[in-house]
This record gives sequence, C-alpha cells and structure tokens, in this order.
Amino acid sequence: MAPPEVNTGPLARYDDSPAFEEPWQAQALALAFNLIDQGAYTNVQWSEMLGAKLVEANNRGAPDTAETYYQCVLAALETLLASKDGLPAAELDERTEAWRQAYLRTPHGQPVELED
Repeated sequence: MAPPEVNTGPLARYDDSPAFEEPWQAQALALAFNLIDQGAYTNVQWSEMLGAKLVEANNRGAPDTAETYYQCVLAALETLLASKDGLPAAELDERTEAWRQAYLRTPHGQPVELED
C-alpha cells in the first residue's frame, strides 16, 4: 500500500520537488509572515504590496519564475518596512552593506555574523 499523499499547503509542489529552490526563499516568506503576526503590517497590506511588485515585474518583462516571485517578496518586504517610521534609508543601506561584507568574509557553510 502506498503512503498517503501529504498536502503541505499552497506552496506544496506535486512533482516531488522542494517547495523552495533556495533556503533564502523560505526565510523571506517566514519573515513576511512573522511580521504580519507581530503587527508590522496586515495580511491585506502584504497581499496588496506583493501583488503590486508582481505586476511591476511582469510589466518590465521579468520571467515568470520562482526567482522573480521571491525577488518580489523581498521588494514587498523592503517597501512595507521602509514605509514605517523605523530605520532611515541611509542606515538601512549601511546595514545592508555590513551584511554583504560579513557574507563575503564568512567561509562557506559557516554562520554569517556581523562585527560590532
């Protein structure tokens, strides 16, 4: 007897391939959902912003791929968070560069850590 088919939700694939192509894709969605749970923005705000980013990608001729989708997830997160009275753009740019530098100096397979 074959094991029962398991449906892991709307992101499940039915061709036995992973739901995510890269770990960062799962992390980006987890962050988005966690921020909804924390009240940073609503489900409606998230849906509208992600939809707008997907339309923008389509209008500029981006391919309909998982990579494009998750780039839109990141863009939606950045836009929603930038609209909050939080981190100024210059500080966000500095933090992004600090993470980039930390990533570049971290040996493969090791956790990325920011210097103080």
